[in-house]
Amino acid sequence: MTPLGRPLIYLLLMLQVCLSGQLDDNKIPSSLCVGQPGIPGSPGVHGGPGQPGRDGRDGRDAAPGEKGEKGDRGDKGETGQRGLLGDRGDPGQKGEGGKPGECAVAPKSAFSAKLTEGLILPLSVEAAVRFDKITLNEQDDYNAETGRFTCKVPGVYYFAVHATVYRSSLQFDLMKNGHAVASYFQFYGNWPKPVSLSGGSLLHLVPGDQVWVQMALGEYNGFYTSSKTDSTFSGFLVYSDWKHSAVFA
Repeated sequence: MTPLGRPLIYLLLMLQVCLSGQLDDNKIPSSLCVGQPGIPGSPGVHGGPGQPGRDGRDGRDAAPGEKGEKGDRGDKGETGQRGLLGDRGDPGQKGEGGKPGECAVAPKSAFSAKLTEGLILPLSVEAAVRFDKITLNEQDDYNAETGRFTCKVPGVYYFAVHATVYRSSLQFDLMKNGHAVASYFQFYGNWPKPVSLSGGSLLHLVPGDQVWVQMALGEYNGFYTSSKTDSTFSGFLVYSDWKHSAVFA
């Protein structure tokens, strides 16, 4: 066979195979027809989102971490609104009785004195009348030797003088610290029987004040006393000025 015959025979065989083989959809099998790679196509349209994947398995528990340091104290919060009044609680148990206290008594001051029968009175003016026979003087506020009352408890006092007048007219003053606070006079007209002269006054006193009866005129000194009639000087505390009028005895 000539050198030109072999290529020709090979070409014919190839043509026969291409013509005799079944063609599917005008496609030539790649094993028989091999061409050059085509130009890359345009990018396709983006696909839709895929379905969510399955949940993964739970991880293993890790070892506990170390305890952290204590944080700084936070700022004080604002005061909240006042809550509603709660229900009234049950009555508590009765407490124990207290210890007995001291007895409290009101301050006292009172006296009364009279002239001794047959006593010769001073005739000089400004002389205190000494009612020397004491009938009441528990607080010793009256001095029979001087005829003067001395205040110890501040407050309001009432003083009263009752005189039996005989053989002479009588004029006297009720004195407080050297000043006349009340004056009294009774004329005696040479009557066969004695007459009476009485008077009283309320005075406000402080500790140290003194009250007494004083002759106003020397010739009018008709104080008289006998077994059947008296001349008296009395006084007592009406109420005290102390804030706590009761004192402990």
